[in-house]
Amino acid sequence: EAVVSTQSTGPLPLFDFRLPGVTAISIDTHKYGYTYKGSSVVLYRSFEIFGHQITSTSDWAGGVYASPSIAGSRPGANIAVTWASMMSFGHDGYVAATKEVINGARYFRKGLHKIEGIKVLGTPEVSCVAWTSDSFNIYNMSSDLSSKGWNLAVLQFPAGIHIALTRRHMSPGVIDQLLADIRESAVKQLAAPKSKPSGAAAMYGMAAQIPDRSIVDDIAKEFWKLYYSTG
Repeated sequence: EAVVSTQSTGPLPLFDFRLPGVTAISIDTHKYGYTYKGSSVVLYRSFEIFGHQITSTSDWAGGVYASPSIAGSRPGANIAVTWASMMSFGHDGYVAATKEVINGARYFRKGLHKIEGIKVLGTPEVSCVAWTSDSFNIYNMSSDLSSKGWNLAVLQFPAGIHIALTRRHMSPGVIDQLLADIRESAVKQLAAPKSKPSGAAAMYGMAAQIPDRSIVDDIAKEFWKLYYSTG
């Protein structure tokens, strides 16, 4: 991935095994591998580190059972589809796709810098761009953009919104439309900066303000218990 990114847009800050502190790299192939969900890859710096992933049960009644991960049986079809997708794309295909996405992300970042009330978080180098605001509740903007059909992710610590741009966003007019909707929402939020959030925006705002994070963990676990409850 580091090689593909560098060949697409020129040198980028190191983020792979060339950095001494990096011991593992996970890759969701359904994202920038452009294949189906259900397969992921994890790379380790050494076999010694990999050894900690292996799960082994030696006293099971069915005999000794060992697996390279916590998961036991896994579908081979996903692995085959992932391999076929990657072979179809090929090295040149990934270089072209990565160049398109990174250039699009940089265009989007520049557009955000021009919108009043918006502050870009950090200096996005590749495909993920996050933003916040010091002038209004950013979660209100998140709700506003959701009502316009955008499926964006919210952040906490600090509060923000982020998007992982892909080839789907590179279709003509998509990024410009998103920037236009963000600009329109910013004007709306700046006109009423103290408006109280509602719905999902209120939930995220409340959760971020709870100092004891174990409480948030407990609430999240109770949600899933209720979700799967048949009572």
